[in-house]
Amino acid sequence: MNSDFPRIITLLRKERGVSQKKAASDLGISQALLSHYEKGIRECGLEFLVKTADYYNVSCDYLLGRSPEPAGKTISYEDIPEPDMSGKEKIDSGGVMAAFNKKLVVNAVSVLFSLIKKTGSAVVLKEVSAYLMLAVYKMFRVVYSANPKNDKRFFTVEEIPAAGSSAAAMAMCEANAASASAAAASSGNAGDETLITANSLSEEYPSSASSLLNVIKNSEARMQIIINSDK
Repeated sequence: MNSDFPRIITLLRKERGVSQKKAASDLGISQALLSHYEKGIRECGLEFLVKTADYYNVSCDYLLGRSPEPAGKTISYEDIPEPDMSGKEKIDSGGVMAAFNKKLVVNAVSVLFSLIKKTGSAVVLKEVSAYLMLAVYKMFRVVYSANPKNDKRFFTVEEIPAAGSSAAAMAMCEANAASASAAAASSGNAGDETLITANSLSEEYPSSASSLLNVIKNSEARMQIIINSDK
């Protein structure tokens, strides 16, 4: 039985503000049967799957958890918007601080991926990418929980196990990336292009290096607070 389908159809119905009774009537089944579908007690047939997709105007792949996008679209490189590199960040309702921190993070990550490419390690690229995705995931869950009306079934992993398992997954990514980086260093293939100094960063990334350096400074300042509190 598909474990995503019950969660997603329940989430869609609540997002649309439709009662279970009305949804069942619109879909031509009893409320009891819809309740069983939403609880995962019974598995629906293909006809009902298609009918539900049409009813909520989403794809069958989305209903089955095969795609994270309602339209069932598979994202490609061309679909990802480029960061705002015009030099002037649009200040929205988040204010100056939000815009400033956003630019710091986006620019710092851009430099990071450029440096990863120079290592020539596919493993480092894979593990760092996974680590950053997990970090965004964890913080998105924090923001999502700021409103108690947000349905927790938006996520497939419940809140308590998600906290521990995501941290463990990040630790594993970090360990794998560190191991691959050490292997690249011991191979003797590391050339001058992977030599990093504050000056080399500023010279190669004149518009972005300051962001990375500020991220390092701000991060270590937070770490020092913890280190000093243990003394």
